[in-house]
Amino acid sequence: MTHPNPPVAPRTTVIHREHGLERQDDYHWLKTEGRTGERVLAYLNAENAYLEEVLAPHASLADELTRELRSHLQEQDEQPPVQEGAWLYFTRTEEGLAHPIFLRRPLESATGTQPSEQVLLDLNLLKERERHQNVWVYTARPSPNGRFWAYLLDTSGQEVFELRVLDTASGQLAEAPLTALSGWTLAWSADSTRLYYATEDETQRPFRIYRHTLGQPATDDTLLFQEDDPTFRVTLSPADSGQTLLLATSANLTTEWHTLDAHDPEARAQLLLSREPGLESWLEDGGGHWLILTNQGNATEFRLVRLPKREGLRWSDAEELLPHDPRRHLTGMQIFADHLLLSGREDGFSQLWVIPRTPDGYAAPRRVDFPGDSYTVYPGINRVFQTNRARIRFGSMTRPTEHLDLDLDTLQTTLVKATPVPNYDPEQYVSEQLWVNAPDGERVPVSVVRRRDTLLPAPTLVYGYGSYGISSDPAFSASRLPLLDRGWVWAIAHVRGGSELGRRWYDAGRLRHKTNSFTDFIAAGEGLISAGVARAGHLAAMGRSAGGLLMGAVINLRPNLFRTVFVGVPFVDVLSTMADASLPLTTGEYDEWGNPEERGWYDLMATYSPYDNLKTGRYPHLFISGGLNDPRVAYWEPAKYAAKVRTLLQPGSGTVVLKTHMGAGHGGSSGRFDALRETAEEYAFLLAVEDD
Repeated sequence: MTHPNPPVAPRTTVIHREHGLERQDDYHWLKTEGRTGERVLAYLNAENAYLEEVLAPHASLADELTRELRSHLQEQDEQPPVQEGAWLYFTRTEEGLAHPIFLRRPLESATGTQPSEQVLLDLNLLKERERHQNVWVYTARPSPNGRFWAYLLDTSGQEVFELRVLDTASGQLAEAPLTALSGWTLAWSADSTRLYYATEDETQRPFRIYRHTLGQPATDDTLLFQEDDPTFRVTLSPADSGQTLLLATSANLTTEWHTLDAHDPEARAQLLLSREPGLESWLEDGGGHWLILTNQGNATEFRLVRLPKREGLRWSDAEELLPHDPRRHLTGMQIFADHLLLSGREDGFSQLWVIPRTPDGYAAPRRVDFPGDSYTVYPGINRVFQTNRARIRFGSMTRPTEHLDLDLDTLQTTLVKATPVPNYDPEQYVSEQLWVNAPDGERVPVSVVRRRDTLLPAPTLVYGYGSYGISSDPAFSASRLPLLDRGWVWAIAHVRGGSELGRRWYDAGRLRHKTNSFTDFIAAGEGLISAGVARAGHLAAMGRSAGGLLMGAVINLRPNLFRTVFVGVPFVDVLSTMADASLPLTTGEYDEWGNPEERGWYDLMATYSPYDNLKTGRYPHLFISGGLNDPRVAYWEPAKYAAKVRTLLQPGSGTVVLKTHMGAGHGGSSGRFDALRETAEEYAFLLAVEDD
């Protein structure tokens, strides 16, 4: 796959002087001239046009892949409803429509007839009426009395939201939208008259919490909390019981908690647990006490304690309900009137435990058992406190997500809905977990899925992420099927930096240990070849965001291991981004990467920053992508990376393309059919260069 005239980005040399060192950057103008700059847009549009040229000979393949992807999509479908108050809330997708519709229906009909449903929001109509290119609803919450329905809407992909409140009685907005809000906080007061929201500073860091009285001007809103430490971010959410509002301000590895009475219209935030560097916690209201998941007391994998509700909380007063166990990593909890549902990890996989609550205290935990030895399970959305049933989700690499009701007394599950996947027979596919040896002797798990009739070794695509403690669990994805049906293997490398094997796995892949993520991924690729799964010379890799950093670093370390690499919305210009505290996310991620204002951390990042370590050589085929409105990884990171790589290609290198979503952000297009087409184009590129 060769093309005579790929775009050439102009060079404008800038010399950065940092810590007494000089660093040359020929493409810094892509950042400084901004996403509306004439040269910037000209270059990005030229790259998009070049991608179209590259894919033009394979248009029929892209069309075929699009049809296949769509054939596995149940276009007319509903998500299981979630009960809140006297209503059931759910979303529906309609055949031919790209966006979901938000609806509700009453629990019971007063006449005994089938309850009628009410449309709350049709995103398809909103997008058309207001002429948006993309539309996202990140969070929606009904008022406790069911009269109002509030939602946070983003129409640019920049993750800057407006708060709209629907009056369900009139079908109209109850007031003018509140604009320029954070997408992470939305809560109601118990009397349904007030809303709580967060605003962001100039770096898009949520730092203020406000209380808003419905129908009153925003200028009258009450500022409840302001976080002045630029490394902390603030959020607020209701406790599961609905009696308390929980305000958390947190850095990557430190949490502080404040509380407010949800029933008090004039409540102010009260400090409960003050911040201590390295002390993390997850708080819930247990009624007469607080429940806390915490790493306090050297509990690196976390323990569960309860503390009495009184002034002057001391950790010495904590009653331990579930002690620390280095083999069990606790990650979250949901509380019900008579039970506590814990989530976490054990033996490398996600798990659930139920702890009965009695008048005398808490009983021993019981683990919920599931069939198979490789699966993913996690709590669903539960908004009913007085119940003995919890909604959970379960699946595997070959089993589409199932929505289950878990009986908290018997631990038995009842199927509510299995995600429909047309034209899919799970018996034709098989998954397994392999273990590969990292250079330092650590054993790294790799999840693999393929068709049963695929002859091994086979072309293989390896996916990886490995940052922030986020686990890449072995779950089903219908979008893999066109590759699997063409004889490909799909693998997930559970590299260090995630939490697949607990907190130690995360700690072993961040800060000074970050390069473990890269060498783990390389070991996964080599291990798949030596195990006879992957065919040498026919290995592809994929990662997005921090996973894009992983891809860039792996390419620099072993450019000949992979034939094709997908570098999606990639955090590849580590030094420039982390040295700019005005950018979103930067200050909050010093615990992940280090603060380059300190020479030691700067020198460490300089050893692996993909953009800064590019050098002349033979590169694999690269499909690089970004979003013009992306607030997490700015458009200029993938753009600079693509421009610089082009100048370093030796004969025998692969084709390098850059796609920039001109009307979207970090997640790409919001419409499901546009998203399928984008996946089809990536697969068409992969298959075309595979046959090249």
